[in-house]
Amino acid sequence: MSKDKKTYKERNGTTRVGDFLRSINFSKAAEVVMDIVSGDFKGALETIKGSDELTPAQIEFALKELEFDKQEMQEVTKRWESDMLSDSWLSKNIRPLTLAFLTITLFIYIILDSALDGFKIDNAWIDLLSSLLLLVYGGYFGARTVEKVVKSKK
Repeated sequence: MSKDKKTYKERNGTTRVGDFLRSINFSKAAEVVMDIVSGDFKGALETIKGSDELTPAQIEFALKELEFDKQEMQEVTKRWESDMLSDSWLSKNIRPLTLAFLTITLFIYIILDSALDGFKIDNAWIDLLSSLLLLVYGGYFGARTVEKVVKSKK
């Protein structure tokens, strides 16, 4: 099992295999990550296996990390499908509501910052809002894309 037991969310939206391939300066790391995000695990697998840059041990480790990423994304999709089967309006709409809230908050901060001379937001809050927005936008739109690709392949 990977030494990095952080979840996808805790890794700021990075994949395990992507982190590993970038750490060893693999030239096609971005290509592998794009395949994963688009749901093309077969393409990522072929890129890793067909590489002459990686040692057999690195290929084996990358394939294990790829499998972890695949399982993690499948579990997220299952959780979202479970939410949609719920009778609760809130559980079905929490992600879009969070996305809308964070986006509106960002625009309010921008307007206040540009309109009021004395208005100053602490950098810690800006960093937090930036991280949350990246995570929510990436998770919402990225995972929705993966979900649609997986459904279209079935």
